[in-house]
Amino acid sequence: MARTVWRSSLGKKTVMAVSGIVMLLYLVAHMIGNLKIFFGPGEFNHYAHWLRTVGEPFMHEEWTLWLIRVALVVAVVAHAVSAYQLSRRDLRARPVKYVHKKPRTSYATRTMRWGGIILGLFIVWHLLDLTTGTAHPGGFQEGRPYQNVVDTFSTWYGNTVYIAAVLALGLHVRHGFWSAAQTLGAGSRTRDRALKTVADVLALLLTAGFVAVPVGVMTGVVS
Repeated sequence: MARTVWRSSLGKKTVMAVSGIVMLLYLVAHMIGNLKIFFGPGEFNHYAHWLRTVGEPFMHEEWTLWLIRVALVVAVVAHAVSAYQLSRRDLRARPVKYVHKKPRTSYATRTMRWGGIILGLFIVWHLLDLTTGTAHPGGFQEGRPYQNVVDTFSTWYGNTVYIAAVLALGLHVRHGFWSAAQTLGAGSRTRDRALKTVADVLALLLTAGFVAVPVGVMTGVVS
């Protein structure tokens, strides 16, 4: 049964929608946590430590964090595989180019595929920079997340990569939220305008919230 559902286009779109919502919820929580950096190193470092101890004493240190990481990896892989397979299926269904140009679509719609690739590459860089410290500029300091963030956004390339990825994220969320709503049956002629407004607001808030951190470092508000 599950295999039959997965093989259908609707099944793949549903997997994309559900996994996208899971990632969206994480992004909202992650953005809120990031903004704690404006309250100083003590507050931000305490928040980072709390993430490692969530669920104690029932859960061992970092167990909850690893469960979240595993869930996110599953969501990202499911989202990417579904998107790739749907794209390949669409290409096979239309092997000949259109004679007439297709109706003009939004920038977000036309860049969803490239936006996904950009975000995938960014996630790898972001983990190597601020989680493992492998690609961190100036030497990664274990247990000092505030200083590590400041170090990253004190470099022009750290700011460039991060802000470019966040802009791609905003476009991805703007179109993806509305598409997920349609797939899951939430859309209708009367609700479409409201859903598009929610998508716009979500994309704007996430973009502004994430960009605020590097801008704060660049302007000296965070130092």
